[in-house]
Amino acid sequence: MEVNGAEKYNVKICRKEIIAAAAEAKSLKECFLSLSNLDLLMPHIDVGVFFCYRKPPPLLSPVNNFSSMVAKLKSSLAKALVVFYPFAGEVVVNAAGEPELLCNNRGVEFIEAYADVGLDQLNFYDTDGTVERKLVPKKEADGGVLTLQATEMKCGGMILGCSFDHRISDAYTFNMFVVAWAEIAADAKELSINPIFDRSLLSPRQATKVCSLEQALQLNQLYVAVSSYIPPPPPTPPVIQNLDPSTISRIYYIPVEEIARLQSIASSNGLRRRTKLESFTAYLWKLIARVGKSGQVCRMGVVVDGRRRLKLPEMNAYFGNVISVSFSSLGVEEVEGMGIEELANVVHQFVAEVDNEEHFKELVDWVEERRPEVCMSKICIEEGLSVEVSSGRRFPIAEVDFGWGKTMLGSYHLPWEWTGGYVMPMPMSGDKGKDGDWLVYVHLLAEIVEVLETVGAGVFRPITGDYLFSSQK
Repeated sequence: MEVNGAEKYNVKICRKEIIAAAAEAKSLKECFLSLSNLDLLMPHIDVGVFFCYRKPPPLLSPVNNFSSMVAKLKSSLAKALVVFYPFAGEVVVNAAGEPELLCNNRGVEFIEAYADVGLDQLNFYDTDGTVERKLVPKKEADGGVLTLQATEMKCGGMILGCSFDHRISDAYTFNMFVVAWAEIAADAKELSINPIFDRSLLSPRQATKVCSLEQALQLNQLYVAVSSYIPPPPPTPPVIQNLDPSTISRIYYIPVEEIARLQSIASSNGLRRRTKLESFTAYLWKLIARVGKSGQVCRMGVVVDGRRRLKLPEMNAYFGNVISVSFSSLGVEEVEGMGIEELANVVHQFVAEVDNEEHFKELVDWVEERRPEVCMSKICIEEGLSVEVSSGRRFPIAEVDFGWGKTMLGSYHLPWEWTGGYVMPMPMSGDKGKDGDWLVYVHLLAEIVEVLETVGAGVFRPITGDYLFSSQK
């Protein structure tokens, strides 16, 4: 089967429209929603997500073609924005010079497009060429929070691309939104979860509280005032869009057998069973060190979700960022001299240091002491060989069904400007019938990608049409 390269297909923009919250939103008064201290740690970047759907079977009438699918998406989106109204707002700068969300129902840009290629011809492995700027829309740097694009494929299938402001939403929050949107489209009687916007859930414990010395030292190792690294950003910083040519994005799959094998190696002493993510991260660290030079530092970080650690039932539905990034720095020679089991122990240790309630409370306090100074994770801006792993294993692929069938393929897409890398493992899509396989999005230095595809070729396997369509039902 011939696979089209990015240069062999075109996407035509057919229509742009602003979708605001439905009429019942008139009862919602215009208001400001402050960003929490954890939101303020997020860089101004847009996160992409895309969902691929096969052509609906004829028996799914009346939703069996692109126009009916788009009509369903728009009508249900308007209703979803009544509940998730911050996504229809805009980011403004307040008197303190900090970003703030104005909930004014300005609406969400909805783009309709056509691609002269079938789903089975797309090279999803090469996401820079196939997905970027074609299937995941560019969000305009005008303060809007969310942009959507529905692309009709030549085969009759559809790809829904999304781009949202990371300062407003983490992946967990966006997952809540798309699941609710799909439930509304499917005429669910009630939503499985309703968002909570109460910012007091992440308030500093005391306005004058000072972090404990131990916690302050830990947080100063993980986070830093941006002004100490680069000139202060302008009042309205531009969205990060210019990609570093030395970094590239790829999508792989990892067979369930390989995941189990890595976990077995990382837990070989039999005393402590490491998680799949810890085992994967340790293996990735070994591969990354191969491109380093003698004396170079190699950093590995893991994004930790604090919702399950903050012992409040409301956090399960909290709208906003509730994440922290922990990492460890080792010399290239140190990593090369350690086995996967030993590295997995290091990963477990630095994750455990932040995977607790006290860390997140102290982090909120730490930010409060420095406001309005812009702060962010060191791993994003320090020079060196750095990679951040964010688990997307709770990505609700199978639940994003708008009424015309399960997602064939879905993935987050985050090409950022830093030379530091980003890796996100996710579950394979709901209609593949290959339970346990991982989908892995990577944005890494080209040299690291080469190592993944040579030394790590048995683990990191490119997403191909043969894999995606061999078990088509």
